[in-house]
Amino acid sequence: MTRGSLITAVVVVSCFIAGIFLSDTIRSKQHTDKKSPATQISMQDLSGELSPDFSLMDVSGQRRHVSEWKGKVLAINFWATWCPPCLEEIPHFIKLQDKYGQQGLQFLGIALEGVDKVKKFASEIGINYPLLVGEQEVIKLGTKFGNTMGGLPYTVILDRNGHISFIKMGPLSASEAEHVIISLL
Repeated sequence: MTRGSLITAVVVVSCFIAGIFLSDTIRSKQHTDKKSPATQISMQDLSGELSPDFSLMDVSGQRRHVSEWKGKVLAINFWATWCPPCLEEIPHFIKLQDKYGQQGLQFLGIALEGVDKVKKFASEIGINYPLLVGEQEVIKLGTKFGNTMGGLPYTVILDRNGHISFIKMGPLSASEAEHVIISLL
């Protein structure tokens, strides 16, 4: 075996072992929901907990505080314009906001990027709910909501009292979102 082949073999084995470790770590953090075992985050530690207190800048440069939406069912969606699954679910969220907004639903988009790209995208597709933006602040907030993997999209739904009722890592289908929302309205 040549030196190059030996190095390649060591790298392959190391990557394989790291992959197994990462897979086990991810699986230990995920809920074993039969519909989507690879994307449902365990709510064991966060279910029923009060939402972290936070404020972030919106796309118009104003600081917005979570208390503004007190008394509403608040669907918080962490996303980015460079995230294809995020972009696929946003049109569903727009429709749900239209359908249930008068009944007390409020979507809140929290984008992991700068204001210019978010503003342009929101304008192009007609997002009808508040958008907050940031980078490190958004990452820290996501972690407070249980997103220790830093994945996107990531959705957290709070009941009218500000308690965490639902968490999902990965795309949230319109039907799944609507089911959760209806149960909280």
